[in-house]
Amino acid sequence: MGTWQIFRLQWKLALIDRVEQRVHAAPVDAPGAAKWPQLNAESDDYRRVRLSGHYLKGSDTQVLASLDRGIGYWVLSPLCTADGAIVLVNRGFIRAGSGGWAPQAAPPAARADACAAGGEAVTLTGMLRLGEVAGRLRQNEPARNYWYTRDVQAIARARGLPAVAPYFVDADAGPAVVEGEPLGGLTVVSFPNNHLVYAVTWYALALMMVGGAVWVVRDGRKSQTKA
Repeated sequence: MGTWQIFRLQWKLALIDRVEQRVHAAPVDAPGAAKWPQLNAESDDYRRVRLSGHYLKGSDTQVLASLDRGIGYWVLSPLCTADGAIVLVNRGFIRAGSGGWAPQAAPPAARADACAAGGEAVTLTGMLRLGEVAGRLRQNEPARNYWYTRDVQAIARARGLPAVAPYFVDADAGPAVVEGEPLGGLTVVSFPNNHLVYAVTWYALALMMVGGAVWVVRDGRKSQTKA
């Protein structure tokens, strides 16, 4: 087990180094629909991207969040891109009840041609995140509009959104903070790395077992000699 933890340590250090390079790299165009099937966590998660389009109004989803700023929600909004696809954008954090943002009845399903209606053009940068899956303790409740994880596919189904990217984008902080609006740029990139401690623990336990076995054998031989 100690040796396995050493291998895990090497894997974790490589992961941390890879992600650190991504989060500090210049943003690239967000993957279009043709690249969606090839996306995976190892090569794409936490990659900085940029995208342009317009938000699909009335289809926001608020996902429960607990930060050092307090209890509130991540606000996920569908962004219609120029190629007709939809990307969920995590516009940022809002405190519970601030600025009129609060859990409410789920909005009606979007029309298939909803993106054609147009809207104010926006361009943003952020980090690509592959969709989260529902946890074991708290399951999303789409019928009640209660969301605990940023499950892209579940949100897309609940909102009736067609051609949704299999990822969401954590938006960077905007140039100005507007009171009551979602605050972006709060994504924390941190990976726990206790593998070295675990490895030392397992090796120490192994040495203790060997020492105990040696002591038992020696004690047994002494007893036989005395007899």
